[in-house]
Formats: sequence, structure tokens, C-alpha cells
Amino acid sequence: MKDELFNELVTSVREGGAILRGERSPSRAFPMDKIDIKQIREGYALSQSQFASLLGISVSTLQNWEQGRRSPEGPARVLLQVAAKHPNAVWDVVRPALKRQAG
Repeated sequence: MKDELFNELVTSVREGGAILRGERSPSRAFPMDKIDIKQIREGYALSQSQFASLLGISVSTLQNWEQGRRSPEGPARVLLQVAAKHPNAVWDVVRPALKRQAG
């Protein structure tokens, strides 16, 4: 059983390397909607500084995202998508952190 899992892992790593080298196409893609980060931030009535702090990023990174010079990736992108579609869920988590910052 362990050998089988190890062999699957090795195969996956080799496939990933081939994809990175352009020798192979990914078997699937996960397209994501464009995110209007400024609109999300303004929906929470937060300054850039506050919003950046809550996301754990620099203000300059947030500005680059809002102005379209860069795009969020990975967990930040997913969090922003959740914030756009379910603002109350995110606000319930964010509000205590804002109170701690202010307090």
C-alpha cells in the first residue's frame, strides 16, 4: 500500500514537472471570476490600511491588486471570492479583529 502511494506521488511530481516545462498540458483548470477588490473593501467600509492588515498583506500589494497591476493568488484569491459572495460570513470573522486593532 505505501509503495503504491509513493509511486503515485512520484508520478504526480513528474507530471507537474512536465507541465511546468511546457511539455504537457494540465489535465484540468479551475477558472475563477475576476474580483473587484476595491468594491469588496469599500463594501466593508474599510481603509486600504485596515483591509491590508486584515488580509496580512502590505498596503502596496493591495493597491497593486485594486489598480489591476497584479492579481491575488492562492488563498488570498479564494478569501476575496468568499468575501465577494458571502460578505456576512467574512464580516463575522473580521469584526473581532477590527475591534482588537482599534482597542
